[in-house]
Amino acid sequence: MYKSSLALAVALGVLAQQAGAAGFVEDSKLSLSSRTMYFNDDNRETGGDKPRPDTRESGQGFKLDYISGFTEGTVGFGVDAQALWGIHLDGGKGYHADSSSFFPSDSDGSAEKQWARFGANAKVRFSKTEAHFGSALAPMLPILVSNDGRLLPQTFEGGTITSKEIDNLTINAGQLTHAMGRASSNRTGLSVAGGTAESNKFRYGGLDYKLTPDLTLQYYYSNLEDFYKQHFLGATHVFKIADDQSFKTDLRYFDSSSDGKNGDGGGYNFNNNQGYAKNAGKVDNKTWSAMFTYTLGGHAMMLGHQQVGDDGGFVWLNQGSLADEGAAGASFYLFTDSMINQFARAGTNTTFGQYSYDFARVGVPGLKASVAYLRGDDIRNRDGNGTYHEWERDARIDYVIQDGTFKGLGASLRHGTYRGEGQAPVDKDQARLIVNYTYNFM
Repeated sequence: MYKSSLALAVALGVLAQQAGAAGFVEDSKLSLSSRTMYFNDDNRETGGDKPRPDTRESGQGFKLDYISGFTEGTVGFGVDAQALWGIHLDGGKGYHADSSSFFPSDSDGSAEKQWARFGANAKVRFSKTEAHFGSALAPMLPILVSNDGRLLPQTFEGGTITSKEIDNLTINAGQLTHAMGRASSNRTGLSVAGGTAESNKFRYGGLDYKLTPDLTLQYYYSNLEDFYKQHFLGATHVFKIADDQSFKTDLRYFDSSSDGKNGDGGGYNFNNNQGYAKNAGKVDNKTWSAMFTYTLGGHAMMLGHQQVGDDGGFVWLNQGSLADEGAAGASFYLFTDSMINQFARAGTNTTFGQYSYDFARVGVPGLKASVAYLRGDDIRNRDGNGTYHEWERDARIDYVIQDGTFKGLGASLRHGTYRGEGQAPVDKDQARLIVNYTYNFM
């Protein structure tokens, strides 16, 4: 039984004694989210090698969220619960290959017809500090980004604390023990790309300090036991030029190193994103990135650069190499976490830009469009001899109905093109069509 079940039982016992407590019910929210998605991953020939089969599938996802308020008193208690259900709509056995991060696989290689899971968190609030314990955690932090790029979101099990007792300072800390993949009904331990062993201890702590209304500084430390230690430094500044004109600077730096059994075999190796490593299987990386965004009315123009250290690839929590295929699918806090590629192998120097427009400025609220281009150079081949380059172009259009019977119904059309060289890349085109709707019951 999950540890979170015990925490939830304790919370429910407390709440039972305060059944009529104001705030718990009055501040509760219940919503049902629907996501319909078509996914087309078109692989191409690369360097004479035969590509993997294409993926062409569609599915329906449902997410039921209950978020309670807090009971009255110096210490408030509450409960959050989440039920997830994924349904396979279309896509035969021949088009399911390599899509385990979209649908779980059946024994014959086809997609499962459906899958589901349930998670819940007990929560406590004291003053301006909140603690959450359970199996429906979805952190969005520099050292861990919960992935929501397919039908159902990735969630984690463990405990988190967020404190805002000091003005302009937010403190985050926590320990996570398991992950629930976006295409799985099961939980797994935690790992990295290429790791087949599991760790049950990911600890982190960090500070977000608003030095001025326009400048935020960040420091975070995380440790995935027996895999890696990671330091993060960040700075974000927004310079307001005029009422509808601004210039934003976003700087990020990561320093990652080996921990415990990492690199000693036994499933604790890191594959360095299928790229070069100075010491095979080891985590050893320094990565910095800078992004500058100029906004004028509905226009936003972004330009940036990122450099991944030569000794090894950038590392983040990634359960994709574990036995549970549905555990695959992970995100990370770099600007190059794009639609298809990651630009996170050793030596990669990536220059990237994006243009976006909000059509509300011309009388069409809810309509937005963007196009982005990334080019990575100086990527080291896995054998350390020579370098290569790669590029990706992404475009998307999003529209959300603003009023009427279908208010809140949104659609997103996305297309990406990736081309690369060297020993690891596989050229591909990718298309996604997503329709989202959330109904609030309370």
